[in-house]
Amino acid sequence: MEYVNAFWVGGLICALAQILMEKTKMQPGRIMVTLVCLGAVLGAVGVYQPFVDFAGAGATVPLMGFGNLLFKGVKEAIETDGFIGIFMGGFSSSAVGISAALVFGYLASLIFEPKMRK
Repeated sequence: MEYVNAFWVGGLICALAQILMEKTKMQPGRIMVTLVCLGAVLGAVGVYQPFVDFAGAGATVPLMGFGNLLFKGVKEAIETDGFIGIFMGGFSSSAVGISAALVFGYLASLIFEPKMRK
């Protein structure tokens, strides 16, 4: 049942983002920033963690999960390091994911031939 919940919750988040892209005049970058900020706000309010407990990867993989991860990193860093944690918490909590995205993106660029748009 965990897989089913992850599938439909992740799909619902992605479908809502797609609806925003299709039905509004918002640019994709703004929609992505909105989702990250929404995840951070929902994490700060305490709503996102029960959502993660229910949906697992369906809630942590989309951009809202990234915003929640940034919030949790900043919160933990503030508790341990004080004020400076505001600036370093998000980086330390998301460093592995960002590094993996860079490495795998680079490897994909070596394997596949990009086609330039004209």
